[in-house]
Amino acid sequence: MTRASDTQGGPVTLSKERLPDWLAPVVHAVETVEPLQLSRFLPPENGSGRQSAVLILFGEGERGPELLLMERAGSLRSHAGQPSFPGGALDPEDGDPQGEGPLRAALREAEEETGLDPAGVQLFGVLPRLYIPVSGFVVTPVLGWWREPSPVGVVDPNETARVFTVPVADLTDPANRATTVHPSGHRGPAFLVESALVWGFTAGVIDRLLHYAGWELPWDRGRQVPLDWRA
Repeated sequence: MTRASDTQGGPVTLSKERLPDWLAPVVHAVETVEPLQLSRFLPPENGSGRQSAVLILFGEGERGPELLLMERAGSLRSHAGQPSFPGGALDPEDGDPQGEGPLRAALREAEEETGLDPAGVQLFGVLPRLYIPVSGFVVTPVLGWWREPSPVGVVDPNETARVFTVPVADLTDPANRATTVHPSGHRGPAFLVESALVWGFTAGVIDRLLHYAGWELPWDRGRQVPLDWRA
């Protein structure tokens, strides 16, 4: 059991105890998935890249399991306007990037961006580190269970345009799935949910989690959606 410090300096545990039964397939996926099963973009072997973390937070809403997402402000330099998991770069006070630092950073950034109370979050797993070539971020996905939900919303409009939850049922619905083609030619999974197009790194991680948790439903991979889909 790993301990870290939350944003108030107290202890936080990484624990699988007393999770809801429906999260069991996700826990199994986290324990067994290999890095290349998640993405072909892995951290540079020379150790370069900016260490960061995201919080993949599962809650339970009126329609069952759901994920917390946010939409980044359109004025940001990196990934402007994109829906994403809460998260960001590690700060020195977060600690060892190879140890507990990503746990602290994921909770701290989520609190700063969405206003959630970290005390209500039970961290239960960490996925292999992945790489975002366009921004040079080495990202550690940290998974949590929103045991005690707290109010969330935009804290700083200069960073966040909106905060929202997406039912897993909508993410698995074939009608909401598509493939995006980046101007660079890179193709990737996408989700049309909550008046948003979730694509890129976030969509890739969600896609792989749904697949390895056994929640994925057959969908039309030939259906393409442009990144400027609102135009």
